[in-house]
Amino acid sequence: MTQDPGTETRSCDVLVIGAGPAGSTVSSMLARKGHHVVVLEKEHHPRFHIGESLLPANLPLLERLGVADEVRAIGQHKPGAEFVSPHHDYTQTFEFADAWDKTMPFAYQVRRADFDEILVRNAQRDGADVHEGCQARSVEFLPDRTVRVHARHDDGREVVWNAKFLADASGRDTFLASRFKIKKRNPNHNSAAVYGHFANARRNVGEAEGNITIFWFDHGWFWFIPLTGGATSVGMVTWPYHMKTRQGRSVQQFLLDNIATCAGLADRLKDASLVSPVEATGNFSYAAERNHGDNYLMLGDAYTFIDPVFSSGVWLAMIGGELGADTIDTCLRNPAQARAALKRFDRQSRHGPKAFSWFIYRVTNPIMRDFFMGPRNIFRVKEALLSTLAGDVYGGAPIGRSMFVFKTMYVIANVLQPRRAFNAWRNRRRNIRPTEEVAQAHPT
Repeated sequence: MTQDPGTETRSCDVLVIGAGPAGSTVSSMLARKGHHVVVLEKEHHPRFHIGESLLPANLPLLERLGVADEVRAIGQHKPGAEFVSPHHDYTQTFEFADAWDKTMPFAYQVRRADFDEILVRNAQRDGADVHEGCQARSVEFLPDRTVRVHARHDDGREVVWNAKFLADASGRDTFLASRFKIKKRNPNHNSAAVYGHFANARRNVGEAEGNITIFWFDHGWFWFIPLTGGATSVGMVTWPYHMKTRQGRSVQQFLLDNIATCAGLADRLKDASLVSPVEATGNFSYAAERNHGDNYLMLGDAYTFIDPVFSSGVWLAMIGGELGADTIDTCLRNPAQARAALKRFDRQSRHGPKAFSWFIYRVTNPIMRDFFMGPRNIFRVKEALLSTLAGDVYGGAPIGRSMFVFKTMYVIANVLQPRRAFNAWRNRRRNIRPTEEVAQAHPT
């Protein structure tokens, strides 16, 4: 690529694109290891973002980053998760304290604007050089195994960064995957989200006030996330065919109309009012064909995203940042061990999404819904399920055998209810079709 003679050229050890949870985590940890780390963030913190519900597994990592007290100060205490089904006359609450590992009994709900700013300022304190309002625009991988990124600041200044290693933490922008043309729609899942913040929503009382609530409805599910300061985040995750029924309605009206069809949620929001713009995100589920190369990694949503039903996004991004920091450090300090480190990173990066996706692909299945609404702890399967919901999927608790039993029970339940299982399979196949296919099958 031809470079303007007036363009400034600078260098660093590691260039990080994006200052969300993944980017800030990898930056903090690499800077602590003595590397010169530069972070390019196209926006300015604080900035709005969804994904406000953390998992208990986040908390030890927040301690390792040194931000636990700051997050505690802005977080809504979250001891568990509540599930509400239109086909059951009761609700089901899972308490994290009942998980296999009893040392992680709660998490937090956070405003992402505040949470992300805590993380990025911590990265700066640790020595990372953060440039906000600076967008990475192109990338070159050079013969000498370095990386060159062209970036532009809000004021029009252009800078070329030469780095030994690149960490793509660009989130749903998928900086590298889009340029490599390796970003693919997830063939096993396809959904969209519509969301906003409400004031005066009716919450649970007492200790359960901060619980996230999941409401199933005919076309997907809703989240209900209590935040500090009285606001509650409410979002609908639904299938492409249902998004097409919006037609001429605004996304705000579409969200409100759908809330009205979900009796439990409508009751919680009957005295509530919107206090933020309603936004929509399509093509919610995707994955890149690979997550690394010799001198780059893709972290968090820059690599893959499935569905937010189990609040796994921030956790997977941050643990990916921690794993990424160890990998990059090895590649730079011990090149002879780089291949093994990258292979280990690949395996770990795929494991987390895979552990959650088994449930995500089935969470709207009526048989799985029955399992969630009537959990049993035979062979400690409930404890193992809670450990998964808590994010303890990297070997912290010995849940493998119990999860195998749970999955076996689920398979047996499908065999014993063949018509119900077949209808669920057929509906899911129809639901996950891309919008274009749905449009042809169901013209508006």
